[in-house]
Amino acid sequence: MKLERIATALVWLITAAAALAVAGCSAPAPTPSLILATTTSAQDSGLLEVLVPAFRERSSIDVKVVAVGTGQALELGRRGDADVLLVHSPAAEQRFVDEGFGVGRRQVMWNDFVLVGPPTDPAGVNDSSSAVEAFTRVARAAAPFVSRGDESGTHLKEKEVWRQAGVEPRGDWYVAAGAGMGQVLRMAGEKRAYALTDRGTYLAQRQGLDLAVLYEGDPVLKNVYSVIQVNPEKHPHVRREAAEKFADYLTGPEGRKVIADFGKDRFGQPLFFVPDAVSDPVTGRKKD
Repeated sequence: MKLERIATALVWLITAAAALAVAGCSAPAPTPSLILATTTSAQDSGLLEVLVPAFRERSSIDVKVVAVGTGQALELGRRGDADVLLVHSPAAEQRFVDEGFGVGRRQVMWNDFVLVGPPTDPAGVNDSSSAVEAFTRVARAAAPFVSRGDESGTHLKEKEVWRQAGVEPRGDWYVAAGAGMGQVLRMAGEKRAYALTDRGTYLAQRQGLDLAVLYEGDPVLKNVYSVIQVNPEKHPHVRREAAEKFADYLTGPEGRKVIADFGKDRFGQPLFFVPDAVSDPVTGRKKD
């Protein structure tokens, strides 16, 4: 009887071990994922709410979105805390690549910056001949102006125009919010202030805002977005393959169609435009 009990126990142990082994072999593999550091304008415009699920369905790769200013997104890339970036400050992007932190930089889309403000336009910027003149008029009138103040692509563009105007904005009229685009627009509406914004976010959030587009059209206000993969030679842990697939999707036929169609149904116009296939991948200039 004792030998029989021992044999029975051995059979039970072998069966249990086999079951565990089978269970271990059949456990689902972890879902591939990546971290996307991007601008708040890409998030606040609503584009990522459409683009990311479409990519996930196509690739089965989960995307964790970290929406910050372009400066912060590039810093996340420098630290290896993101796998891929979608940003919109060409000069800062080029430094990031030149320093060896980014690879595969490609233009994804563009729209433009516009100067918005109270419909009454107290600074009289509406008939300005250039962005520099529009900003100069705001400063001369000491009209309230809400700045991103966060080293984002929008803030860097704003600072560029102030420099060209020879103005160092300071005083009670100038508010550095240190906030994302959507929040800045809400603040500007509440304060009856001017603000520089990308057109996409303004169109997506204009309902309920007492703001109008008061100046637009200067070539200096073109707003180009690029995708950059974080260099795996700097940070070997980054998800190189997933990041490359995401970049390929954004610049490929499927991603381009999602971007080009976004906004048409709701606003009667696209919020972003994709570059021509015959253009330079970063500058957008026609190739020879």
